Amino acid sequence: MPFPALKEAQDHLAAKQKELYDIFTEAGPDLDMDLIKSMSGTSTDKVAEIRARNDELDELGQKVDDLQTVAKAFARSRQDPERTEPGADTGTTTPTRPGETKSLGQLFTESPAYKGIQGQVGPESHLDIELKALFQTTAGWLPETTRTGTVVPFATRPVQVIDLIPGTSTTQAAVVYMEETVFTNTAAETAEGGTYPEAALQLAEQSSPVRKISVWLPITDDQLEDEPQARGYVNNRLPFMLRQRMDGQILVGSGTAPNLRGFLNTPGTQTQAKGSDPVPDAIYKGMVKVRVTGRALPNAAIIHPLDWQDIRLLRTADGIYIWGSPSEAGPERIWGLGVIQSDAGPENTALVGDFANFSELSTRRGVDVQVSNSHADFFINGKQAVRADVRAALVIYRPAAFCTVTGI
Repeated sequence: MPFPALKEAQDHLAAKQKELYDIFTEAGPDLDMDLIKSMSGTSTDKVAEIRARNDELDELGQKVDDLQTVAKAFARSRQDPERTEPGADTGTTTPTRPGETKSLGQLFTESPAYKGIQGQVGPESHLDIELKALFQTTAGWLPETTRTGTVVPFATRPVQVIDLIPGTSTTQAAVVYMEETVFTNTAAETAEGGTYPEAALQLAEQSSPVRKISVWLPITDDQLEDEPQARGYVNNRLPFMLRQRMDGQILVGSGTAPNLRGFLNTPGTQTQAKGSDPVPDAIYKGMVKVRVTGRALPNAAIIHPLDWQDIRLLRTADGIYIWGSPSEAGPERIWGLGVIQSDAGPENTALVGDFANFSELSTRRGVDVQVSNSHADFFINGKQAVRADVRAALVIYRPAAFCTVTGI
């Protein structure tokens, strides 16, 4: 492994997580500080120590995240550059490269369909009208009122989960890969002249299909004449609609065409029930399942905002806040893992896992926009149809590297 510092940091983080878990176990479901014998002092002293340990976990978790980012960048830099030259069609997934791209609004206003309406204006004439009535407010102009240009967006769910998944691109209709389904390690000490033990390996082909998410918007020709506002508004809202839908599909997509298959509906994803455990204990047990059964290192937790509220407000039996007093901002991490508060998934269910190494969002085609007045009676009614779509595949390479925590 080219980064021993990453392995050392991960081991240190796991050890500190276990220490804090043992303290919560001593406190019991009611978080009774008097039951904790591994620490001395009053309840206030013990809560302060728990907060200090949690702060230490936050720092260690961030350090592991940073080292993983460096390790991935190093690994990508070692790839053969000929495999990802612009325009090369390799038939496999390749990392997405940042570059100069035109915005959706620019593509829209530069399209032939939009430009074509500029000259489609009927004959004009200018008439000199003599004013016979008294020129006053009721017969003339009302006082001018100028809009600020601010558009207050509709209250809707933000996009949060997509940015957690590593992104690549593909030129195929599906992402096909090989999964090792049998690994029998019979390696053993062998005497001189002895028979070598026979091992077994077996692979199976797996596939994640590319799915399309789409949306369209009717706009009048008159509205399109206000080019700056039309460009900015469409540029912001249509891509957001596509990303918001995909954000939810990543978590709860059923997998039945044309849906993506989300984490919560992927066979093989592990489950940990809360039962009588405190919520932090249940989440920690889910993390342990990811480590032991999934052989992975969890790097994030997705929790519904209402569930995170309950965690943030946890108090000891004598009323002391575990995650910090109301006067403090409080950490957005638990057991050192970054917390993504998302209501795209169901309440009372959290998801922990190794998103960095065992999931991928592979884009077949980014947001594509087309404009036409050929829809229905749009031509004779002076309307344009703007449609946008994106095609992508969600790949979950090792379902056991993820665990849902239910009943929280």
